[in-house]
Amino acid sequence: MSIFLLTHIIIAVSSLIVASIVFFKPSIKRVGTSYGFIIATVASGTLLLVLNPSNILHTCLSGLGYLTVVTIITIATHVRARKLAEQNI
Repeated sequence: MSIFLLTHIIIAVSSLIVASIVFFKPSIKRVGTSYGFIIATVASGTLLLVLNPSNILHTCLSGLGYLTVVTIITIATHVRARKLAEQNI
């Protein structure tokens, strides 16, 4: 297994963990961290795809599934954090 793939997997799993934790303890700052992990995962996935384009369909479907799940969690968290911020004003 290449070091790039291992790094990508660690970033992606960390992204899901961070998004889940932030969902239960929402704040705008933490949501920004979650968005950062999403960007890092997509960037490392793109790098892997450029370095090894052999199985593009599987890669794109996996990436789309990941992106859908983590984006739904992060957007729901963003909405919750905004509502909490409005209540505290």
